[in-house]
Amino acid sequence: MRFRSMVCQMSPVELSGVHLLLTYKCLYECDHCFVWSGPGAKGTMTLAQVENIIEQAHDIPTVTRVYFEGGEPFLFYPLLRRGIELARKHSLEVGVVTNAYFATDDGAADLWLRPLSEMGISDLSLSTDVHHGTGEEKDMVLRARMAAEKLGIPTGVIEIEEVEQLSCSGPKDGSKGQLCFRGRAAEKLAGKVKKKPWKTFDACPEEPPAIGRVHVDPYGNVLFCQGISVGNAWKKPLKKIMAELEPEKHPIIGPLMKGGPAELARRFGVTPKRTYADACHMCYEVRRVLRDRQAVKGILVPDQLYGITSESR
Repeated sequence: MRFRSMVCQMSPVELSGVHLLLTYKCLYECDHCFVWSGPGAKGTMTLAQVENIIEQAHDIPTVTRVYFEGGEPFLFYPLLRRGIELARKHSLEVGVVTNAYFATDDGAADLWLRPLSEMGISDLSLSTDVHHGTGEEKDMVLRARMAAEKLGIPTGVIEIEEVEQLSCSGPKDGSKGQLCFRGRAAEKLAGKVKKKPWKTFDACPEEPPAIGRVHVDPYGNVLFCQGISVGNAWKKPLKKIMAELEPEKHPIIGPLMKGGPAELARRFGVTPKRTYADACHMCYEVRRVLRDRQAVKGILVPDQLYGITSESR
């Protein structure tokens, strides 16, 4: 992704996509995972919550699509199907991100994907890379891709190469090279790449204030980026949260707009390390230091996204 310089002139936040983190649970515990997913992760949306957030997304005129992500959303297949059904009822485009663990053979791949095809999903993103382990997982992704193509489901593969070749500045179109060193990746993989001086990280790759999408997790957190909340959809309507959001005044997004993670560290008086793997790595590490400060109370959440997995609903 190309970094752009931040500007002081503000533009209204126009949300086009809402991504549901249906669950933090996953069969795998990948080193590169942004959200610290794994078999023991807590937090899964209820049926009522799934229906709630789809209705909230529909209530925002500019929102045209929703995505179901995780964790692994197929672990809660009935919830996933109901969410897709409701979203399509409201004429929202639907995408799903999965590691295709269910595609144990060609018949199984068709069995799981055919109902989604019949509901008219617009995208199936399949995750596969060297960090997922054995060749068996790659075979499952291949089966799922072939089944999806036969069913007419638009499909892409998110494939991450060897960590030494990666950086957050890589493409974000489903091609190779997409990795940012935040979440578990900051702890497990950042030490394996060449680092740059902290002062060079003067822009945010998420490019605020152009907030085109948000993620909503099982706790209701509305996330600008993993671990940066702009509100809670269980406590206040998403439409109102976005209407009231002034990115430049947000305690975390504001500094990121002005000068990236380097400015975030300066603003809060955090002494940075000399070097970081990328901008996301620096931002994540600075935020970990800030979590207990009153000025950002309720913003750097949930615990799950900072590797503290004891949080329960």
